[in-house]
Amino acid sequence: MLADVDLSVAAGEVVALLGPSGCGKSTLLRLVGGLETASSGSVRVDGREVRGIEARCAVVFQEPRLLPWRSIERNVAFGLPRGTSRERARTEVEHWLSVVGLAEFGRHRPRQVSGGMAQRAALARALARQPGVLLLDEPFAALDALTRLRMQDLLAEVQQAAGTTVLLVTHDVDEALHLADRVVLLGTSERTREEAGERNREEAREDAGERTREDAGKNAGDDAGKRTGNITPPGAATIRSIVEVPGIRPRDRGDAELAALRVQLLAELGVHTPAPAAAHP
Repeated sequence: MLADVDLSVAAGEVVALLGPSGCGKSTLLRLVGGLETASSGSVRVDGREVRGIEARCAVVFQEPRLLPWRSIERNVAFGLPRGTSRERARTEVEHWLSVVGLAEFGRHRPRQVSGGMAQRAALARALARQPGVLLLDEPFAALDALTRLRMQDLLAEVQQAAGTTVLLVTHDVDEALHLADRVVLLGTSERTREEAGERNREEAREDAGERTREDAGKNAGDDAGKRTGNITPPGAATIRSIVEVPGIRPRDRGDAELAALRVQLLAELGVHTPAPAAAHP
C-alpha cells in the first residue's frame, strides 16, 4: 500500500524503484501501466491521465510470459501495435530480434530456448510496441548471475539507442546503480508512521466532535464512512529518498563513487557493509 507518493520522470530517463519486499514497488509500476487503479490521486503519462490499460506503456515481468504455442518471432509480433501491416510487422520483428541477439532463433518455440533467451524475447516484444515508457518488474531476477549482467548491459544499450523512458523495479542495488539515472527508495519510515498515526487520531477527534453536535447520529453513518475512506494506513509505504546516480550510462561497475553509493543505499535498506577502501596511487 502506498501513500503520499509524488514522483516525476523525465522523457528518456531511467528510474529504478528500490526497496524491501512488499513496499509497493510493483504496485507503483502497475499503476503507471494502468494494470491497477489508485484509490486516490492520479497518474499521468505525457501529461494525460492514465485510465485503464495504458497503450503508451509496455511491461516486462520477472517471467517471460511468452505464449508457448507460438514461435519466438510470433511472440514478438504479438507486441506490435494494432493495424501494423504484414510487411511492416516482418521488418519490425526481424529488427528487434536482431537487437536482442535472437535473429537465428525466430522459429524456435519458447521451450526450445534458455531462460535468458526467453527474457530477451520478452524484451523484444515490449520494445516492438515502441512504447513511450518501458516498465520493467524485476525482469532479470530469475536469471543466473552472468546472464543477468549481460541482460543489464543489453538493456542499457537498447535504451540508449531508442531513448525510451524506463521505470525499473529491482531488489538489486548494483543493478539500480548500473542502469538508472535516479534511484527511488521506497519504504515505511518512522516519520511516515508517526504522521499517519497523528492524522488518523486527528480525524477520529474531528469525527467524534461532529457526531456530538448532530441530532441523535442522524448522519453519523454517512460521516463515519467518509472519514474511514480518508484514514492513512500506518504501514503505508512512501518515498524515503531519491538518489541521483553520478556518471553517464553505461557506467563502470567498478567505479569507486558507485561503490560508496552502494554502501549508502544498502545501509538505508538495513544492510550494513564495510566502506570501500580508498584507492591509492
